[in-house]
Amino acid sequence: MSASLDIRLKRANKVYYEGEVLAGVVVLVSKEAVQHQGISLTMEGLVNLQLSSKSVGVFEAFYNSVKPIQLITSNIEVVKPGKIPGGKTEIPFEFPLHTKGNKVLYETYHGVFVNIQYTLRCDMKRSLLAKDLTKTCEFMVHCQPQKAKIVPTPVEFTITPETLLNRSSLPMFLIRGNLDATNCVITQPLTGELLVESSDVAIKSMELQLVRVETCGCAEGYARDATEIQNIQIAEGDVCHGLPIPIYMVFPRLFTCPTLETTNFKVEFEVNVVIVLHDDHLITENFPLKLCRL
Repeated sequence: MSASLDIRLKRANKVYYEGEVLAGVVVLVSKEAVQHQGISLTMEGLVNLQLSSKSVGVFEAFYNSVKPIQLITSNIEVVKPGKIPGGKTEIPFEFPLHTKGNKVLYETYHGVFVNIQYTLRCDMKRSLLAKDLTKTCEFMVHCQPQKAKIVPTPVEFTITPETLLNRSSLPMFLIRGNLDATNCVITQPLTGELLVESSDVAIKSMELQLVRVETCGCAEGYARDATEIQNIQIAEGDVCHGLPIPIYMVFPRLFTCPTLETTNFKVEFEVNVVIVLHDDHLITENFPLKLCRL
């Protein structure tokens, strides 16, 4: 006898804010009537911290402090033990998104060493002979938007061999550019311009690299790791000199969140403007970004 369990949230985009009510239905589909020992729902919000392989030996004491941080947990019994008739049964539920004490709901974020995830799990306990049914679904939490206006901080930059740290045997080139803002609204694209004024050698490619900088730590020390989120090519081949090339990058959902700093971990973002010369020589200019939600 096969029975299936599903969780359907009322909101199609599954995005909620702190203080709102998470509402939906538990859907049970079965050809025949199902005997069960109770159906329960568990909501949980966790921050999972992980150490990169290069830091493991350095911080032995870390293993005690890298336990998952619980942000929210709640459990309700949806149906008491009994029998559910055959066919399709929908059982409505509601969960208020309220934290206990002074805890804060951080925004959903999927990183490499820091993971902030909110899940809803439905369990249907059954007798010894029948297998218990379980269904898990993830929902997104967005932090409350800032009320304050953001003043854009445009950045203008010039890249020449003199401005680079490692300037050994580099050909002559002059590249100018600007980013319209480095404190960015997460729902709006990062924009700007890049312009090659002169270059002695041909340019192979121009790229924009979005980087996450995750810091996990405790009193013993901090492990800071930078990893790439996405890389976008904005120009290919030897571009025309004196022609402005637009910079346009959308921040991906889930893999970015507003810049976050807590006692145990930090999530920050940077963007690299990368110019690849014809001999595969890389020229990189780095810009820290501050992301927020308006």
